[in-house]
Amino acid sequence: MSYVEGTVQGPSGEERVRFLIDSGAMYSLLPHAVWKRIGLTATREERFSLADGTSISRPVSECHFALAQRHGHAPVILGDPDDPEALLGVVTLENLGLVFDPFHRTLHPMRMLLMKL
Repeated sequence: MSYVEGTVQGPSGEERVRFLIDSGAMYSLLPHAVWKRIGLTATREERFSLADGTSISRPVSECHFALAQRHGHAPVILGDPDDPEALLGVVTLENLGLVFDPFHRTLHPMRMLLMKL
């Protein structure tokens, strides 16, 4: 299990967060207390499949992330009060141009490709 420190920002402020890097998760998740403090509100509901095959519906918002000298906006799941920790998903990493190195447990800028005809 690998963790990374980052900052999240919403309409009511910002907060430092310790994220569990979850390469199997599409969206990042913020614990209930964190998203409430920074003033996020749901913009839509999405259905998610859990590892055991069950399906749940969760509210989703947009959040500003700052990680590893990169920053930008990405969708975020608004966690329930019983969600124990923040998760960092692949959409956030891709939006920030970052890739996770599982061998060294570090984040690095991704190699950006551009096709020219």
